Amino acid sequence: MSSELPRRPGLDETAQSLLVAPSETKLWLSSPHMSGRELELVQDAFKSNFVAPLGPMVDRFEAALSADTGIAHVAALSSGTGAIHLALRLAEVQQGDEVWGSSLTFIGGAAPIFYEKAVPVLFDCDACGLIDLDLVEEALATANRLGRLPKVLITTDLYGNVVDLDRASALCRRYGVILISDSAEAVGSKFKGRAAGYGADFAAYSFNGNKIITTSGGGALASDNKNLIERARFLATQARDPAPHYQHTTFGYNYRMSNICAAIGVGQMEVLAQRVARRRAIFRQYQDALALKNDVSFLPEPVGGVANRWLSVLFLGGDAKVTPSVVMNALAAHNIECRPVWKPMHLQPVFKDARFVGGRCAGNMFERGLCLPSGSNMRDDELARVIDLLGVTLN
Repeated sequence: MSSELPRRPGLDETAQSLLVAPSETKLWLSSPHMSGRELELVQDAFKSNFVAPLGPMVDRFEAALSADTGIAHVAALSSGTGAIHLALRLAEVQQGDEVWGSSLTFIGGAAPIFYEKAVPVLFDCDACGLIDLDLVEEALATANRLGRLPKVLITTDLYGNVVDLDRASALCRRYGVILISDSAEAVGSKFKGRAAGYGADFAAYSFNGNKIITTSGGGALASDNKNLIERARFLATQARDPAPHYQHTTFGYNYRMSNICAAIGVGQMEVLAQRVARRRAIFRQYQDALALKNDVSFLPEPVGGVANRWLSVLFLGGDAKVTPSVVMNALAAHNIECRPVWKPMHLQPVFKDARFVGGRCAGNMFERGLCLPSGSNMRDDELARVIDLLGVTLN
């Protein structure tokens, strides 16, 4: 299918050319943004010959994450998905246990439920794209009466918006449920002045190539429980017992972050605040320029939250003159990447048998939402180019 748009009635030649004239420069949704210090730190790691997993840079990266989040103990890992998986293992989730979580999330935050042969229960979202805690509270009360409480609740910090963990953790404590905060998309975000993930039993983070800061690929698991993070490190290095030979009393995983990747992370942590500020500024420019367009809105920030705005998310209402696919085609014709909002898990074939609690909020966000180019390395003229194209397309 061609990404080029047909002629639109009522547009002059200049406006029409914006829609159909391809650009030579590719603009990505969210590309890595190096500070310049990362190469120096990687070279330091090479000079020390710590090129295998673990090493001084891993220790430095974990310390930097702990200082930023306020969570006492951190294990640097190969992915955010691995962090969620380890948290479920440490929570002693067994086959048949229910694990509740948000339907509006990336598959990597939900698939580990299947790794432990647990039963997923998926919840609709609120207006900020976060798990609807009203639905969760009602469902916990019902489950308690029936004697069918979940083992774990996973909350998802969507596109940098942070869940109210004060409320979520109070609910979980009331019913004896373990709380995992999937903060993969919210590194650098705050809620009530505290970092994303602070207050949960476990917090998982991602440093994939498209995240606000990156280690090329990687993640982390954080907790105030020192013993659990030490156990996570043990399980993440194939659960090798302390013996002169390779001995294993349980099975583990190859989930530890390499010293080279951690060196990149150390450099990225130094500029995290700048990356958050830039992405928030990009979001404001989108909002200021486009909010008055016909039936256009943006993903709101929760009261008390300061989102990192990892991705700027725009929604087209039912009265909009164009559909999300038309907007994506317009940007694609201009060599600009744009993507739909996550397809909710309850609409995914792999979760077809999972129970879903809620209504149409997550589904509507998927059908009407678009993630716009949001990289902190996007120049002002590049941002203006995207805004100009969007302005013409949305008319």
